[in-house]
Amino acid sequence: MKKSAKKYESIFSVAPMMEWTDRHCRVFHRLLARKARLYTEMLTTGAVIHGARDRLLGFSDVEHPVALQLGGSNPVDLATSAKIGEDFGYDEINLNVGCPSDRVKDGRFGACLMAEPDVVAETVNAMKRAVSIPVTVKCRIGIDNQDPETGLDTFARKVNDAGVDALIVHARKAWLQGLSPKENRDIPPLDYDRVYRLKASLPDLPIIVNGGIGGISEAKQHLAHADGVMLGRAAYHEPRLLLKVDTELFGEAAPYATMKRALEAMIPYIEDQLAGGARLHSITRHLVGAFHGVPGGRAFRRYLAENAVKADAGVDILREAIALVDELPAYSVNVDSSGSERAAHSARTIRTSTAKLATSA
Repeated sequence: MKKSAKKYESIFSVAPMMEWTDRHCRVFHRLLARKARLYTEMLTTGAVIHGARDRLLGFSDVEHPVALQLGGSNPVDLATSAKIGEDFGYDEINLNVGCPSDRVKDGRFGACLMAEPDVVAETVNAMKRAVSIPVTVKCRIGIDNQDPETGLDTFARKVNDAGVDALIVHARKAWLQGLSPKENRDIPPLDYDRVYRLKASLPDLPIIVNGGIGGISEAKQHLAHADGVMLGRAAYHEPRLLLKVDTELFGEAAPYATMKRALEAMIPYIEDQLAGGARLHSITRHLVGAFHGVPGGRAFRRYLAENAVKADAGVDILREAIALVDELPAYSVNVDSSGSERAAHSARTIRTSTAKLATSA
């Protein structure tokens, strides 16, 4: 088994979310939080092994640290996919053992694997032998009628013995019978204490808590009991809260004083992507929540909804939408004063690292 180069650390991360956390979204989130760990959407082993890899796996160097989330249960296929991900430059391989959709269940991956801890342990062991980067697992506290006390402990101990570098636990059960994937995000009650007890019982295994965390102040409370926190929908629907991450969780300067400045720093990336054949809407769809709760935010969303979808939409559409917003600074102090220089450097880095992807964008 290959050993990771150093102990796994992830105080704050943005969750992998299907159809949301693509590379456009991740570049945006990186501009807002330099210290956050980012995740891809889940990719099946079949897609990674047989699909168009540059299109599926390509990412910008500015996204680091960034993890590849895989879906599957075959140890050979997962080891092969993990090695492909490592060769692409990803910083972590994460196995999805939490998604409750029917498609995932029918393919024998996702949350249904909570019932097969030996299988998950075998896949973790295979991936650890194949790569030198951390291998992690994202799971639920249980499924259906499983007892979360005994079931989660058994699951965690087996993957820990297999060498997993960290366990990310969504603090809800997944009901594979009777609830839709959407309902599984809200209806099963949250049980953060169960995750805390797991951490207490496995003090040497990094445990990251996920599920229903609404902001940075809540994240700070969880860090008293767990090694890290992962935000999902809150970070996506209200990305402005990510501007607080570096300052409040890491004690470092915030990247930008306002969301307006962050979006302006995004423009060189958007211009490069449009030049490579991308549609403006494929990028701006991730920005619509940028001014949630800010005067002019509704006008910003409406303007993008009406205009970014047009076939000839260019970056001026975003500039015009931004001009509709009346935004106060997120911080009055402790803001990185080198923002403009850093934004220019980021733009140059993005141009270099995405050049090979232009034809497949």
